[in-house]
Amino acid sequence: MSTSYDVFGVGNSLVDIQAVIDDSTLESLEFHKGIMTLVDEPTQARVLEKIRGAKINRCAGGSAANTIAGLVDFGGKGAYAAKTGQDELGEFYLKFMRDLGVKIEVPQAPGQTGTCVVLITDDAQRTMLTHLGLSATLSPDDISEAEIKKAKYVYIEGYLFAGDSTKAAALKAIELAKKNGVKVAFTVSDPFLIGMHRDLFWDLIKGPVDLLFCNLEEARSLTGKTDPVDCAHEIHQHAADVALTLGADGSLLMHQSQAIPIEGVTIKAIDTTGAGDMYAAGILYGITNGLTWKQSGHLASHAAARVVAQMGARLQKPFTKDEVARLITGV
Repeated sequence: MSTSYDVFGVGNSLVDIQAVIDDSTLESLEFHKGIMTLVDEPTQARVLEKIRGAKINRCAGGSAANTIAGLVDFGGKGAYAAKTGQDELGEFYLKFMRDLGVKIEVPQAPGQTGTCVVLITDDAQRTMLTHLGLSATLSPDDISEAEIKKAKYVYIEGYLFAGDSTKAAALKAIELAKKNGVKVAFTVSDPFLIGMHRDLFWDLIKGPVDLLFCNLEEARSLTGKTDPVDCAHEIHQHAADVALTLGADGSLLMHQSQAIPIEGVTIKAIDTTGAGDMYAAGILYGITNGLTWKQSGHLASHAAARVVAQMGARLQKPFTKDEVARLITGV
């Protein structure tokens, strides 16, 4: 089967607005540090007013969008399904992604494009305030079977399961992938989603999911186990492949009943936004472009390290072909 895309991503379309603030400003806003909170439009407007004058960076975001953009940065081919508004932010989002080389075919709709304000403190912690806007209206009707058929993998972000319409879109994409022999990669996205959808997530892991991405906290929540290797083995009994990230300690891949440890890369973290997304980009690029799982993990680890050493979820200095080649041959 000929393919046009390495990965077809499905996720939220959010304009990321990163702002560097101090702890006192965060305390005055009264949000819990280090987690993602869904907020309404007036709250987001209040936050944006509060951080006026801070150092701000803006880019097209959303978890799966970050991954697809990273994949394309490596030289892979990606497409994305997400809903944007007929507003300035929507135009910004589509132009940003298309300029990278990502194909987006979902039509814009009247209304407001979603935003994610990422408040970054001196300790590199990120506190995310998300107003989903029109991204929450992505529906099964927006998922194109013709586009999915062109992909090697469909990549689904767990955040879609926070809403009924987006959950239905995610399940439709998974169903169409399986129908057409396309593999399914799924990222859990956040421990709070496991609390909401534990049984459904396990049904997906035991069923259509070929590759599961999760971090250690999510793996522990899923399995009830503590040791990373035990967690990975438990998930691998049901999912063909597992990519379990361990923060500064690197990651653990499970493939064909083998545990493949991947080293961490020592770096001074400035902003952890997008680390997991960029890690997924490295893995997905590697396994769809002829690399071994070990090579893919090595590339992913270095990509995640590079993204946390800068502001924002987009690599300001993408890897050159030579750098990628050196990383791969160095494994």
